[in-house]
Amino acid sequence: MATRGLFIAGTNTEVGKTHVAAMIARDLAANGRRVGVYKPAASGCRKAAEGLIADDALALWEAAGQPLTLEQVCPQRFLAPLAPPRAALAEGRRVDAQLLRTGLEPWLAASEIVIVEGAGGLMSPLSEHDYNIDLAAELGLPLVIVAANELGVINATLQTLITARGRAPQLPIAGVILNQATPRPDDASLVSNSEELAARCDAPLLAMVAHRESAFDRNVDWFALAAAKII
Repeated sequence: MATRGLFIAGTNTEVGKTHVAAMIARDLAANGRRVGVYKPAASGCRKAAEGLIADDALALWEAAGQPLTLEQVCPQRFLAPLAPPRAALAEGRRVDAQLLRTGLEPWLAASEIVIVEGAGGLMSPLSEHDYNIDLAAELGLPLVIVAANELGVINATLQTLITARGRAPQLPIAGVILNQATPRPDDASLVSNSEELAARCDAPLLAMVAHRESAFDRNVDWFALAAAKII
Protein backbone atom coordinates (compact mmCIF):
# COMPACT_ATOMS: atom_id res chain seq x y z
CA MET A 1 0.00 0.00 0.00
CA ALA A 2 1.29 3.48 -0.88
CA THR A 3 2.23 5.74 2.00
CA ARG A 4 1.69 9.46 2.35
CA GLY A 5 4.06 11.73 4.22
CA LEU A 6 4.86 15.22 5.46
CA PHE A 7 8.31 16.69 6.11
CA ILE A 8 8.29 19.02 9.12
CA ALA A 9 10.95 21.75 9.01
CA GLY A 10 11.58 24.82 11.13
CA THR A 11 12.60 28.34 10.26
CA ASN A 12 15.33 27.81 12.88
CA THR A 13 16.06 25.73 15.96
CA GLU A 14 13.87 26.09 19.06
CA VAL A 15 10.72 27.05 17.14
CA GLY A 16 8.64 24.15 18.49
CA LYS A 17 9.04 21.85 15.49
CA THR A 18 8.78 18.65 17.54
CA HIS A 19 5.78 19.95 19.48
CA VAL A 20 3.93 20.67 16.23
CA ALA A 21 5.01 17.41 14.56
CA ALA A 22 3.76 15.47 17.59
CA MET A 23 0.45 17.34 17.45
CA ILE A 24 0.03 16.34 13.80
CA ALA A 25 0.88 12.72 14.58
CA ARG A 26 -1.55 12.71 17.50
CA ASP A 27 -4.36 14.16 15.35
CA LEU A 28 -3.82 11.54 12.67
CA ALA A 29 -3.72 8.68 15.18
CA ALA A 30 -6.89 9.96 16.83
CA ASN A 31 -8.57 9.79 13.43
CA GLY A 32 -7.65 6.13 13.08
CA ARG A 33 -4.65 6.49 10.78
CA ARG A 34 -1.61 4.23 11.06
CA VAL A 35 1.03 6.87 11.66
CA GLY A 36 4.78 6.48 11.28
CA VAL A 37 7.22 8.98 12.76
CA TYR A 38 10.80 9.36 11.63
CA LYS A 39 13.61 11.66 12.74
CA PRO A 40 16.65 10.81 10.57
CA ALA A 41 19.23 12.11 13.06
CA ALA A 42 19.28 13.86 16.42
CA SER A 43 21.97 15.48 18.50
CA GLY A 44 21.87 16.81 22.05
CA CYS A 45 20.60 13.42 23.23
CA ARG A 46 20.69 12.31 26.85
CA LYS A 47 22.38 9.27 28.32
CA ALA A 48 20.22 6.52 29.77
CA ALA A 49 20.81 2.92 30.82
CA GLU A 50 19.60 1.72 27.43
CA GLY A 51 21.79 4.17 25.52
CA LEU A 52 21.29 7.64 24.06
CA ILE A 53 17.70 8.89 24.10
CA ALA A 54 16.49 11.55 21.69
CA ASP A 55 13.66 13.27 23.55
CA ASP A 56 12.27 14.66 20.29
CA ALA A 57 12.01 11.14 18.90
CA LEU A 58 10.40 9.93 22.12
CA ALA A 59 7.76 12.67 21.92
CA LEU A 60 6.96 11.75 18.32
CA TRP A 61 6.79 8.04 19.10
CA GLU A 62 4.44 8.51 22.03
CA ALA A 63 2.21 10.88 20.03
CA ALA A 64 1.85 8.27 17.27
CA GLY A 65 0.94 5.52 19.75
CA GLN A 66 4.39 3.90 19.98
CA PRO A 67 4.48 2.17 16.57
CA LEU A 68 7.43 -0.07 15.68
CA THR A 69 10.36 0.82 17.99
CA LEU A 70 11.93 3.98 19.40
CA GLU A 71 15.20 2.91 17.80
CA GLN A 72 13.54 3.00 14.39
CA VAL A 73 12.13 6.47 15.01
CA CYS A 74 15.66 7.87 15.24
CA PRO A 75 18.41 5.44 14.20
CA GLN A 76 21.24 8.00 14.48
CA ARG A 77 21.66 9.74 17.83
CA PHE A 78 24.52 11.84 19.16
CA LEU A 79 25.35 13.39 22.52
CA ALA A 80 26.73 16.86 21.80
CA PRO A 81 24.17 19.67 21.25
CA LEU A 82 25.60 20.49 17.82
CA ALA A 83 24.57 19.89 14.23
CA PRO A 84 24.57 16.10 13.66
CA PRO A 85 27.77 15.90 11.57
CA ARG A 86 29.71 17.92 14.15
CA ALA A 87 28.15 16.00 17.05
CA ALA A 88 29.10 12.73 15.34
CA LEU A 89 32.66 13.95 14.82
CA ALA A 90 32.95 14.65 18.56
CA GLU A 91 32.34 10.92 19.10
CA GLY A 92 34.74 9.82 16.38
CA ARG A 93 31.82 8.89 14.14
CA ARG A 94 30.14 10.07 10.97
CA VAL A 95 26.50 10.49 10.09
CA ASP A 96 25.55 7.62 7.80
CA ALA A 97 24.09 9.44 4.80
CA GLN A 98 22.62 6.26 3.36
CA LEU A 99 20.88 5.40 6.64
CA LEU A 100 19.26 8.85 6.65
CA ARG A 101 17.37 7.59 3.63
CA THR A 102 16.93 3.86 4.24
CA GLY A 103 15.80 4.43 7.83
CA LEU A 104 12.47 5.55 6.40
CA GLU A 105 11.78 2.16 4.77
CA PRO A 106 10.29 0.34 7.81
CA TRP A 107 7.83 3.19 8.24
CA LEU A 108 6.72 3.02 4.63
CA ALA A 109 5.90 -0.64 5.10
CA ALA A 110 4.01 -0.17 8.38
CA SER A 111 2.18 3.15 7.98
CA GLU A 112 -0.49 4.98 6.01
CA ILE A 113 1.28 8.28 6.58
CA VAL A 114 4.75 9.15 7.88
CA ILE A 115 5.68 12.35 9.68
CA VAL A 116 9.36 13.10 9.08
CA GLU A 117 10.97 15.73 11.29
CA GLY A 118 14.18 17.38 10.19
CA ALA A 119 16.93 18.65 12.48
CA GLY A 120 16.96 22.45 12.59
CA GLY A 121 16.32 24.74 9.63
CA LEU A 122 16.43 23.79 5.97
CA MET A 123 20.09 24.75 5.62
CA SER A 124 21.17 23.06 8.85
CA PRO A 125 23.76 20.35 8.08
CA LEU A 126 22.39 16.83 8.38
CA SER A 127 25.46 14.91 7.22
CA GLU A 128 28.83 15.87 5.80
CA HIS A 129 27.24 16.56 2.42
CA ASP A 130 23.51 16.84 3.15
CA TYR A 131 21.42 19.68 4.44
CA ASN A 132 17.84 19.17 5.64
CA ILE A 133 16.53 20.62 2.39
CA ASP A 134 18.48 18.03 0.40
CA LEU A 135 16.83 15.12 2.20
CA ALA A 136 13.43 16.80 2.00
CA ALA A 137 13.88 17.30 -1.74
CA GLU A 138 14.95 13.70 -2.28
CA LEU A 139 12.01 12.31 -0.33
CA GLY A 140 9.68 14.75 -2.06
CA LEU A 141 7.29 14.93 0.88
CA PRO A 142 5.15 18.08 1.17
CA LEU A 143 6.95 20.57 3.39
CA VAL A 144 5.32 21.94 6.53
CA ILE A 145 7.25 24.93 7.87
CA VAL A 146 7.03 25.68 11.59
CA ALA A 147 7.70 29.33 12.40
CA ALA A 148 7.98 30.91 15.85
CA ASN A 149 5.38 33.58 16.54
CA GLU A 150 7.68 36.44 17.47
CA LEU A 151 9.21 39.60 16.05
CA GLY A 152 11.26 38.61 13.00
CA VAL A 153 9.06 35.70 11.92
CA ILE A 154 8.16 37.35 8.61
CA ASN A 155 11.78 37.52 7.52
CA ALA A 156 12.59 34.04 8.83
CA THR A 157 9.59 32.48 7.09
CA LEU A 158 10.12 34.23 3.77
CA GLN A 159 13.82 33.27 3.78
CA THR A 160 12.87 29.65 4.45
CA LEU A 161 10.40 29.68 1.56
CA ILE A 162 12.98 31.28 -0.74
CA THR A 163 15.47 28.57 0.23
CA ALA A 164 12.95 25.82 -0.45
CA ARG A 165 11.90 27.27 -3.81
CA GLY A 166 15.47 27.94 -4.89
CA ARG A 167 17.15 24.74 -3.81
CA ALA A 168 14.25 22.33 -4.34
CA PRO A 169 11.85 23.91 -6.86
CA GLN A 170 9.90 20.67 -7.36
CA LEU A 171 9.28 20.16 -3.63
CA PRO A 172 5.60 20.63 -2.68
CA ILE A 173 5.12 23.17 0.11
CA ALA A 174 2.03 22.37 2.14
CA GLY A 175 2.17 25.56 4.19
CA VAL A 176 3.23 27.31 7.36
CA ILE A 177 2.28 26.78 11.00
CA LEU A 178 2.75 29.74 13.33
CA ASN A 179 3.73 28.44 16.75
CA GLN A 180 4.06 30.36 20.01
CA ALA A 181 7.18 28.56 21.20
CA THR A 182 7.90 30.87 24.14
CA PRO A 183 5.80 33.46 26.02
CA ARG A 184 6.50 36.98 24.77
CA PRO A 185 3.97 39.25 26.51
CA ASP A 186 5.72 42.44 25.39
CA ASP A 187 6.04 41.47 21.72
CA ALA A 188 3.61 43.72 19.83
CA SER A 189 4.04 41.69 16.64
CA LEU A 190 2.07 38.74 18.04
CA VAL A 191 -1.26 40.27 17.04
CA SER A 192 -0.26 40.97 13.44
CA ASN A 193 2.19 38.19 12.48
CA SER A 194 -0.50 35.84 11.20
CA GLU A 195 -2.03 38.55 9.00
CA GLU A 196 1.39 39.53 7.66
CA LEU A 197 2.31 35.92 6.87
CA ALA A 198 -1.00 35.30 5.13
CA ALA A 199 -0.49 38.41 2.99
CA ARG A 200 3.18 38.01 2.14
CA CYS A 201 3.83 34.25 1.84
CA ASP A 202 3.26 32.28 -1.35
CA ALA A 203 2.32 29.31 0.84
CA PRO A 204 -0.81 29.06 2.99
CA LEU A 205 -0.90 29.68 6.71
CA LEU A 206 -2.23 26.29 7.80
CA ALA A 207 -2.81 26.90 11.50
CA MET A 208 -1.62 28.63 14.65
CA VAL A 209 -0.63 27.17 18.02
CA ALA A 210 -0.81 29.21 21.22
CA HIS A 211 1.87 28.86 23.89
CA ARG A 212 1.70 25.43 25.57
CA GLU A 213 -1.49 24.56 23.71
CA SER A 214 -2.00 21.01 22.48
CA ALA A 215 -4.53 21.85 19.78
CA PHE A 216 -4.42 23.86 16.58
CA ASP A 217 -6.65 26.91 16.23
CA ARG A 218 -8.45 25.27 13.29
CA ASN A 219 -9.07 21.84 11.83
CA VAL A 220 -6.58 20.66 9.20
CA ASP A 221 -6.93 17.48 7.17
CA TRP A 222 -3.29 16.37 7.45
CA PHE A 223 -3.93 13.15 5.56
CA ALA A 224 -5.34 15.02 2.58
CA LEU A 225 -2.52 17.56 2.78
CA ALA A 226 0.00 14.73 2.39
CA ALA A 227 -1.64 13.52 -0.81
CA ALA A 228 0.71 15.68 -2.91
CA LYS A 229 3.24 12.87 -2.59
CA ILE A 230 2.47 9.15 -2.33
CA ILE A 231 5.53 6.93 -1.80
